[in-house]
Amino acid sequence: MRTGEPLPAVGEVLVSLATGLWHWDTATGLVTVDAEAARLLGLPAEGTVLTEAQARARLHPVDWNEITGVVQLAVAEGTLAEVRIRIMDDRGRIVRVVRSRSKPSFDRVKKAYELIGTLQEVTEPSPGTPAGRSAVTGDWRRSREAFLLDAGRALAEARSTEEVLRVAAGLSMPGFSPDGLAVFGVEGDRLTIIGHHGQQDGDEDPFTQMSLQTDYPAAEVVRTGKAVYLSSPEQYKSRYPLTWPLAAQFGRHSWAYLPLTVAGRTMGAWMAAFAYPVAFTPDERSVLTTVARMLAQALTRAGAAETQRELTDGLQRSMLPSLGPEIPGMSLAARYIPTGGGLQVGGDWYDLIPLPSKRFALVIGDVQGHDVRAASLMGQLRIALRAYAAEGHGPDAVLSRASRFLYGLTHTDEAHSDLRFATCLYVEVDPVTGVLTTARAGHLDPAIRMADGTVMVRATAGGLPLGIDPDADYPVSRLGLEPGEALMLCTDGLLETGGHDLDTGWRRVRKTLETHEGGLEELADALVQAVHGPSSHHTTGPLADRREDDIALLLVCRRDGGGCGGPSAAAPARPALRRSMLTIAQAEPERIAEARGQLRELLHDWPSDDQVDSAVLLVSEMLTNVLVHTDDDALLVAEVAGDPGERRMRIEVTDTSDSLPHKRRPGELASSGRGLVLTELLADAWGVSPRGEGKTIWFELYEPVAGGADGESGDDGAAGPPGEAPGEPGAA
Repeated sequence: MRTGEPLPAVGEVLVSLATGLWHWDTATGLVTVDAEAARLLGLPAEGTVLTEAQARARLHPVDWNEITGVVQLAVAEGTLAEVRIRIMDDRGRIVRVVRSRSKPSFDRVKKAYELIGTLQEVTEPSPGTPAGRSAVTGDWRRSREAFLLDAGRALAEARSTEEVLRVAAGLSMPGFSPDGLAVFGVEGDRLTIIGHHGQQDGDEDPFTQMSLQTDYPAAEVVRTGKAVYLSSPEQYKSRYPLTWPLAAQFGRHSWAYLPLTVAGRTMGAWMAAFAYPVAFTPDERSVLTTVARMLAQALTRAGAAETQRELTDGLQRSMLPSLGPEIPGMSLAARYIPTGGGLQVGGDWYDLIPLPSKRFALVIGDVQGHDVRAASLMGQLRIALRAYAAEGHGPDAVLSRASRFLYGLTHTDEAHSDLRFATCLYVEVDPVTGVLTTARAGHLDPAIRMADGTVMVRATAGGLPLGIDPDADYPVSRLGLEPGEALMLCTDGLLETGGHDLDTGWRRVRKTLETHEGGLEELADALVQAVHGPSSHHTTGPLADRREDDIALLLVCRRDGGGCGGPSAAAPARPALRRSMLTIAQAEPERIAEARGQLRELLHDWPSDDQVDSAVLLVSEMLTNVLVHTDDDALLVAEVAGDPGERRMRIEVTDTSDSLPHKRRPGELASSGRGLVLTELLADAWGVSPRGEGKTIWFELYEPVAGGADGESGDDGAAGPPGEAPGEPGAA
């Protein structure tokens, strides 16, 4: 070119230098390339426009991800983006390596990047050479900083030793990546292998339990706390001739042994072995040293976390007993789910206690709090309950003594600023009769799933939580568990987890109880999954507070011919029976309202609303008569028997008074005396049955025949089953 002649066009210069030009706009998602750039990408040598997907298909997947990171870094620093890219053919083979240099910009309005740059083919450097150690993504130091940030984040997120080792094995260092790793620990005066990568299982055996005095690089590192770098096999062999044969079998060419130091103490060593020669420049040593420090800290954190988990798991196993021995004729299932935060053991517990009377006690409770003190109090309280129960005390006496015991533990001078209480439900089970004698200290009422799938909350008498009043009394209630029925005891975590209150949480659990088909163990799993499983994310409660709570769950089923499989289990040979029991004490007239609600739950599928209303009215009348006209408590027993369409409802109220009721003819202004008149008018059959001690007054209603009038029995003459005299007091 002569002086004064015009300069050639930029395109001609680029072509003569075998350099292509490309343009990428992330807003449109299009990549424009000239003929030379197209050729370098393995396309026909002509200018074209590609989509991002088409351009990405020509590049190595790892390089595409690196382009994104380099571009963002270059925009932030206002520098050029330089990256080495491997070009792939249709079969996934690398055909060439190109270098891209571009000046990226970022449009804050469009929130998009725009790049204009060049592509030029380069020669792939040999591993271990200075060119080979230059960063694939451009500048060595910039790449090193990005790598260390990523490595630090990944190691910080590892929660176990296994996860730390997996992260360490996946670290790809900029420009030189080891193909063999090993982490050595120290036990006494011996080296141990914590984990390794890049070797076969069993290859670590010669290095296990190696003395720290052995002429071996890792042992020297632990003794001195100083790193050892071996750039060649010759150097290894000359420094450590005795252990060189152990390392020679792996075919490596360079080794780095670095101390794992935390708080000035060397806890082990880290080996990074390379399949090609590495000179270990100052920059490379700096990267390895930094990774070793982060690895030591990660292993220390993981070890501490594993120790805490092992401690809490052992504490949990020691405090939560197994469910043996079995209760004759009954099946049991239990679950304990610790809270999702911090300490994995809390104040919830359950227990099964064999009693001297050949009965069994089921206990479930919740000590206030989720900390170590709650767990400690729970363990002491559980032992105290077992001791009181083993002495043969009844449920009320057991809870009274336990409350006094917990009050003494928490109301000391040292613990006065951290007062605690506990809720508890104690159920004494008679496996022969199925009678449940309960005492409750501020805990949730039990629930029963009947053989046909009906679920009822059984209201029981209760007192204050344990530990509040040392002289608290705990009234006793009696329930019945029929063959095929299942009893559920739980803590409030099962209901309230996920932002629920007790009402919405109970509806969620009740749906699972009613619809589950399967055994008792499967039912326990289903209840936990309803609260913690994937489906629980779609059933969050109305409360903004989503904090989780410990969950203790205890299920007991009285086996029969159909087992404990719920409504889908094989039907027993006897007619279907649904029964409810409730005790009303003289001092608890308000529980008559509970009796009415419980009766409506029992009759939830009775076809005649009029008959249900009549039954509720008569139950209120009969219970009120016992409380008003006697000095005794009333026992209500309600049952529904028979197949659908032919069922019979029988209600009994029993008291210990020997005085029998008499039908009277009250005047128009009389305030009493209408109970038996109402019973005779509304019941299909009724009567009074004297007992050995006291009496039972009962009435029956029969399910209306399909197509008959609502509330009518469909049989004009007979008001009761054969052999009974309807309407006569004292009929059997």
